[in-house]
Amino acid sequence: MTLTMTRQAQTGAPAPGFAGGTPVMLGLDALSTAVVALGCKRELVYVNPAAENLFKISHRHVLGMPVAEAFPEAPEIDGLLNQVRDGASSFTAHDLVMQSIGQARVEVSCTASPLDGNGFSGFVLEFVELHHQLRMARDERILDQTEANRALLRNLAHEIKNPLGGLRGAAQLLERELDRADLHEYTQVIMKEADRLQALMDRLLAPNRRPRPAPLNIHEGLERVRSLLTAEYPDGLRIRRDYDVSLPPLMADQEQIIQAVLNVTRNAAQALQGKGEIIIRTRVARQITMARRLHRIAAMIEIIDNGPGIPKELQDKIFHPLFSGRDNGSGLGLTIAQNYIHQHQGVIEVESEPGRTCFTMILPFQPSEAVAERAAAGVKSALG
Repeated sequence: MTLTMTRQAQTGAPAPGFAGGTPVMLGLDALSTAVVALGCKRELVYVNPAAENLFKISHRHVLGMPVAEAFPEAPEIDGLLNQVRDGASSFTAHDLVMQSIGQARVEVSCTASPLDGNGFSGFVLEFVELHHQLRMARDERILDQTEANRALLRNLAHEIKNPLGGLRGAAQLLERELDRADLHEYTQVIMKEADRLQALMDRLLAPNRRPRPAPLNIHEGLERVRSLLTAEYPDGLRIRRDYDVSLPPLMADQEQIIQAVLNVTRNAAQALQGKGEIIIRTRVARQITMARRLHRIAAMIEIIDNGPGIPKELQDKIFHPLFSGRDNGSGLGLTIAQNYIHQHQGVIEVESEPGRTCFTMILPFQPSEAVAERAAAGVKSALG
C-alpha cells in the first residue's frame, strides 16, 4: 500500500456533509464512485449505493458499525485514517485489498478526507475499484465483437440455408429413382445431415427474433429452469436457490430470458456430468455501466457450480459462436444466451477456477420501449 497526499490541509471552513451530526449526502446516491462516511469514532454513518454494490453490504446492517468491524480484512484503513487525522489532509492508499463483512474481496484505491463541521466531525472514504476501467473497456470490446460475430454468422447462415433445401430435395428425388433398397441408406444419410444442418442454421438465426417485453417475475422464470434441469438430471444433481425476493419485476421477453438462463445452467450441469451442486442466486446491483450506459439499478443472476472449472485459456472464447469445450457440444448455447442478454442491454460474464465457476447475468430494470428499440437496432444491423 502506498500513500499519497492529494490536497492541502483544510482551511477550517465548515464543510457540507453533516448537519447536527447526521450525514446529508445530497447527490452522492447517484455517484458511480463508492463513498463511505465515518463519524469521529470511526463508525459508519453513511454508505452510498455504489459502495453497497462494491462491497456487497447493506447500509441498514452496517450503519453505526466500527469501520474495523465492517472491513475486518483491511487493517490498513486505520493507518490511513491516522494519517488524515494527524495531517488534516486527504490521503490516497493505492493497491489496497479490502474484504467486507459481505465477503466481497476487491482491490481498490481509497482516498480518505477529513470532514469538518464545527470542529473535527469524521472522515469521508472514496473507493475506486482498480479494475473498473479495465472491465468497462473489456465489456465494450466484447459487445462490439459480439455484434460483429452475430452479423457474420447470420449472413453465413442465410447463404448456407438456401442450397441446403435444394440438396435435400435432390436426395429425395434420387431416392425415388433408385431400384436397389440398399442404396437408400446413402440418400437417407444425405437427408439426415441436411436436416441437422438446417436445424443448426435455424438456431443461429433464432436470436434474430425481436423481444416481446412484458413484466417478468425473474424468480418464476428461474423456477422453470430449475424444474427442467431437475427432471433432466434426477439423480446426483442438487440445485440450491438463494433468491432476493425483494427484486421488482423485469420488463423483458420471458422466453428469451428463460432460454438464456437455461442454456447457462444446463452448461453447468453438463460440466458437472449431472453430479454436483448448482447455486442459482439473485441480487440487486446498483450503479452498473452496461452497453455504454449507467443504470441505477439492475437484477443480477448468478449461476454457480462446483465443477472442474474452465481453463484460463478458454475463458475468453466460450461465448464465441461454434466454440465448445466438449466433444459433442454445438458451441451455440452460450452464444445464444449472450445474444439474448445483450438484446436486453445486459451483460454476461464468467469467473472460473477449479471447484467454482460463476456465470453472472446482469439485466437493467428499464421500460419496454428501451428493450424493443435495442432489439430492433440489433436485427437491422444483423440483416445489413
